[in-house]
Amino acid sequence: MDQLLQHLLNATVLGGTYALLGIGLTLIFGIMRVVNFTHGELYAFGAYCMYLLVMLLNVNFFLAFFLAVALGAALGGAIEILLLNRLRGADIDTTMLVMIGAWIVMQNAEQLTWSGVALSVNSPFPADPLVLGPMSVSWNRIYVFAVAVVLIGATYYFVNRTRLGKAMRATFQDRDTAALMGIQIDRIHTATFALGSSLAAAAGALLGPVFVVTPTMGDLAASKAFAIVILGGLGNVVGATVGGFILAFAEEIGAGYISSGYRDAMGFVLIIFILLMRPTGLFAQKERIG
Repeated sequence: MDQLLQHLLNATVLGGTYALLGIGLTLIFGIMRVVNFTHGELYAFGAYCMYLLVMLLNVNFFLAFFLAVALGAALGGAIEILLLNRLRGADIDTTMLVMIGAWIVMQNAEQLTWSGVALSVNSPFPADPLVLGPMSVSWNRIYVFAVAVVLIGATYYFVNRTRLGKAMRATFQDRDTAALMGIQIDRIHTATFALGSSLAAAAGALLGPVFVVTPTMGDLAASKAFAIVILGGLGNVVGATVGGFILAFAEEIGAGYISSGYRDAMGFVLIIFILLMRPTGLFAQKERIG
């Protein structure tokens, strides 16, 4: 039982960052109908920003996180303006090829800049873990979970309660009608891509100090983000959140009781099983963002 409780605690902490990845991707796909292959590289970008700011520029750890998120949003906005804005109305094959090209360029730029050596980011938290009865968890992971929960709640509030968020939802439901009502669709697309990119960068900035930073770290993160979006239902923020936690629990329990070597595979096996039962995802609803 003690081992099970520890696995559940670990999964809960990891699920928050998985949810951030899924939410960012589901917003972009749901509103823009763009398969964002750069999502994993934006995750890696957030981690590298933490390394640059904390380890090389000696910026305060917590300030560095906010700067990494802001830089991720800026990079995402630039990608949308420079690439996707020019492809408005293009067929999905062209858009996918362009985004795949952007993914390759970003990953190789990281490889050229930082080399393939794994980098670590120091955190200000004490090395001794917090002990809760039979369970223990590092203070760094507690910080990761707390920030992830705050960002998830803030994103949900933004999408459902703010004027810009309502414009995003209207664009998702019917972009032609939204345009007739005076909504600037191009601006909504840029804002959406920037928001989704900032969430991916936030996940990378949170997990970079927990693990190590490498140019290929975004590949697996992107695969998991796509799996979470499919599992939760396309265009569903709540579904992406729940899907992130489901994937984390599947991985942690599988690693603990079957084999750690199959950790990443266990989540995908669960997703395949669920999709066989419910092909549209667990929480899919017609025309929903929020």
